[in-house]
Formats: sequence, structure tokens, C-alpha cells
Amino acid sequence: MSRKANIAVLVSGGGTNLQALIDAQKKGVLKSGEIRLVIASNPNAYALQRAEQNGIDRFAVSKKACGSQQEFEKQIIELLERYHIDFIVLAGFLTVLSADFTARYDHRIINIHPSLIPSFCGDGFYGLRVHEAALAKGVKVTGATVHYVNEIPDGGEIILQKAVNIRPDDTPETLQKRVMRLAEWKILPQAAELVSQKILSEQK
Repeated sequence: MSRKANIAVLVSGGGTNLQALIDAQKKGVLKSGEIRLVIASNPNAYALQRAEQNGIDRFAVSKKACGSQQEFEKQIIELLERYHIDFIVLAGFLTVLSADFTARYDHRIINIHPSLIPSFCGDGFYGLRVHEAALAKGVKVTGATVHYVNEIPDGGEIILQKAVNIRPDDTPETLQKRVMRLAEWKILPQAAELVSQKILSEQK
């Protein structure tokens, strides 16, 4: 069997984007990489149950329990090295990683953001806040972006984007659900496949 890129998914909550990646792996959309590890920053994250149900090794690493950002990242790095992880997918991971960490994994971390970057992104823009801001501004089109992660929040180069039309009767909640369904759950697996292919080609 040909080698696959080893993927770690970092999560904090329900894990709907993790589920999209798992489903894509089963369908063969994500075929050049394999999810080997799930790390949650919240020990009660439902994403850990999704990993368990699909036979994926999973760990909780809490920044609060670690006592510092340095110890938190040290524990994550130890897990990544133990599983020989090639790249990391941030899928609703709510802890900002340090510049040291992102530099260590340069072009080896990707993130999904629920807007068309550079709109409604950066520090403080996450979850429903993004969709509230889009509706408050009155934009007619939003979407999602998968990008590489660097030391600037939402500042790394863009891998894929997908647009979603805003409806006149949208609420932040309805918009969030539609952006997930029509954009996030489609482009995150596609981007993971592209990055997996790139990593494998570099290792030849």
C-alpha cells in the first residue's frame, strides 16, 4: 500500500468539521492522507466521541490543566511526534498557537475560517461572531476559507475558498449552518487532500 500523509486534527467543540474529514476519508475524497490523531483542547469536546466512534486515537490537552502556553504546546508536540504527524488541521480549535509553534510547523498547519478572508477575520473573529459581523455589514456574499496558519491570526496564505450567498432573512445561526454545509464541509477535505498530495510529493 502506498504511504499516506499522517494527519492530526485539533478541535475544541462538537467536531462537525472533523466529521466532514472522516466522511471524506471514507468516501475516498481524502485519499492521500489519513487522520491518525485527534487532540481536543477541551476534555468534554464531543469531537473526542466522534474520534472514538471511528477508531481514531484521541487525547485531551487542556491549556488550563497544563498551566501555561509553553507546557500546553509541549504536550501537543510530544503527541504529534509520537504519531509521526505530517500536518495538522485546525477544525474549530479555539486556542491561538504561538509563533514558535507555527514556525516549527511552517506550511504544515491548515485552518478553516467561516468567511472569505480578508473579510471578517483576525483576532476575535470566530464562531457566530463572524456571521454576526457579515450580516451587520450587509454583505451579500460570504463563505469559507482554508488557509495555512502562521503567527498572524487568519494571516497565512489561502489554499481554497468557497462563496455562499446571504439571504435577506438570514440570522447568524442560519448563515452559520449554511456556510458549514455548502462551504466548510466541502473545502476542508479538499484542502486536506491537496496538502497531503503536496507533502507526499516532497518526500519522494
